[in-house]
Amino acid sequence: MLETSARLLRLLSLLQTPREWTGNELADRLEVSTRTVRNDVDRLRSLGYPVHATRGAIGGYRLGAGADLPPLLLDDEEAVAVAVGLRTAATGSVSGIEETALRALAKLEQVLPSRLRRRVNTLQSYTVAVGPEQRGPQVDAGVLTAIANAARDHERLRFDYRSHDTSVSRRDVEPYRLVTWGRRWYLVAWDVERHDWRTFRVDRLEPKIPTGPRFAPRPLPAEDLAAYVSRGVGTAAWRFTARVIIHASAQVVAERLPAMLGQVEAVGEDRSAVTLGADNVEMMAVWLGAIGHDFTVEDSPELVEELRKVAARYQRATG
Repeated sequence: MLETSARLLRLLSLLQTPREWTGNELADRLEVSTRTVRNDVDRLRSLGYPVHATRGAIGGYRLGAGADLPPLLLDDEEAVAVAVGLRTAATGSVSGIEETALRALAKLEQVLPSRLRRRVNTLQSYTVAVGPEQRGPQVDAGVLTAIANAARDHERLRFDYRSHDTSVSRRDVEPYRLVTWGRRWYLVAWDVERHDWRTFRVDRLEPKIPTGPRFAPRPLPAEDLAAYVSRGVGTAAWRFTARVIIHASAQVVAERLPAMLGQVEAVGEDRSAVTLGADNVEMMAVWLGAIGHDFTVEDSPELVEELRKVAARYQRATG
């Protein structure tokens, strides 16, 4: 009986790999006959695991989705990754899942072998998170799910949207992708009324039920949607912006400047331009100094004044 139980666990572990296994492959891995494999598959089905089988020369077995969530088998690295992910989710930017993440983490840590529990606890003990100066906006987990479902099913989405000036408008869009940037979530969608692509802050929208009719998917506005979103909203949400010419290649600048501060473009072999955005000019001055190359501010008197103050402060420190 022990040998059969161990074999069932091994079979379940193989089937949880996202691929299809032939009966011969499973028999070779388990060192049993194909008849025993069929019997073991029936045992798993009786336990609630939806094992699907296809006939033919290229047929085989795979684990499908069922009505209930059966127990999962995780290897060591997967278990540690899930535990760390749950701890992160408990303090993340998605509201409504903190308590659920903690409950799931408690269940997982209860059954973790001591060697894995030590790895997780060590990582937690020796990791210190530096939080933002201001807590970022939280989004409701149900809103994220509703948007993702509409995008998956190609259904139009209606919602009330609050813009940065607090005005509210009704939008009818074709949702395509959710993009997460730091603690903010964005929806990339085709605006039906405006006949153009738009990017929306998820924490500012309130979906309306039911969803609209199905739509035929369009080509996305860019292959790299993360870069597309950062270009579109990178400086629009900031209190201060400034265009700066830096006397260094775009590659060098991009390696030293956080993407959230602005997008870098090449204007010559050893010159690049960046439009910076920040809630205060002090931050922009600090990052420009950290780049380590000469630069010229083109259109921000606030930043110029701050740089003069910084230069005078440094001069006093060395005088």
